[in-house]
Amino acid sequence: MELSTVLLLGGFSIFVGVLIGGVGIGGVLLVPVLTYVLGLEIHVAIAAAMFGYIFIGIIGATIYARHGSIQWSTALWMIAGATPAAFLGSMVASFVPAQGLELIISLFILLAGFNALRRRAAVDGERDITNPLALIAIGVVTGVGSALTGTGGPLFVVPIMVSLKVAAHAAIGFSQAVQAPLASLATVGNFLYGTVDIFVGGIIAIGLVFGGIIGAKLAHVVSPSVLKRLVAWVLVAVGVFIIVRLLLNLNLFA
Repeated sequence: MELSTVLLLGGFSIFVGVLIGGVGIGGVLLVPVLTYVLGLEIHVAIAAAMFGYIFIGIIGATIYARHGSIQWSTALWMIAGATPAAFLGSMVASFVPAQGLELIISLFILLAGFNALRRRAAVDGERDITNPLALIAIGVVTGVGSALTGTGGPLFVVPIMVSLKVAAHAAIGFSQAVQAPLASLATVGNFLYGTVDIFVGGIIAIGLVFGGIIGAKLAHVVSPSVLKRLVAWVLVAVGVFIIVRLLLNLNLFA
């Protein structure tokens, strides 16, 4: 890999890390750049991205936990559902295309974002999700979907929690808590059923960690109301991004 490519990958990984650490979502942008800009095969790109999420997950969870934004007693139920599901998802991802799933995800994200924007007067923290079965179910959806698409846990956890009226900081905190264990099991599955490019994954990991530290610190100096609206707009932007990408792909193969 040329030096310019390494610098591009590292710089973009930092940007994605800031988004993940700050608003919980950003990993959805990583795989498209790896495939369409750097020319990596889709399954290799997903595996490298999941490897990088292990490390930003550890850093993000540590920072959010220090600020009291993670309720571990409830997060553990979500992790219990996400980790085995991520392993299963990595196995399925080795032979199933993700375009249809990405379309469903994009529509779901758009609905969650618009729903959050409509509740301008809503108060953060008006609901806590404590039902173990509900948390495990959210974890299963997150684990399978993340491993299939290489987007990381926050892409699923944050929209679900925002839709359920969970506080923005708490929603992002949940996503950080689930990210490292989810990515770890997915990476184990990728080693067994696919290919993990350690060099590319290592560059991604370094960039994500550096950006994640910046983003997580920024998130805790921004007011909850501003953060909530920022999360909502990011959800809308990401949903539109995925749909546009899918439409472009359809045109390319038409």
